[in-house]
Amino acid sequence: MYDSASPYSKTYINGDYLDLMNPRYIVHEDTDDYYTIEPKYDMRPDLLAHIKFGTVRYWWVFTLRNKSILLDPIQDFRAGITIRIPKLKNIR
Repeated sequence: MYDSASPYSKTYINGDYLDLMNPRYIVHEDTDDYYTIEPKYDMRPDLLAHIKFGTVRYWWVFTLRNKSILLDPIQDFRAGITIRIPKLKNIR
């Protein structure tokens, strides 16, 4: 098993390889914040994760919460796009 901050934390390791990915579940609430990505965070979800969650290790949360908008976690993380950001308690 991976560290609890990893998107692979629920995915088993089979020998030297990852088993089929078992994605983490993030609670979707109506109270999630809407956020329009600023130019300084263009293609940098790690920087926004540091500001919103206090660690760069949750950079992947934006993609998991916005699957229909952010198909590529880096290339689609563009300035001007509005995403939903879950509360930290719903990630842990």
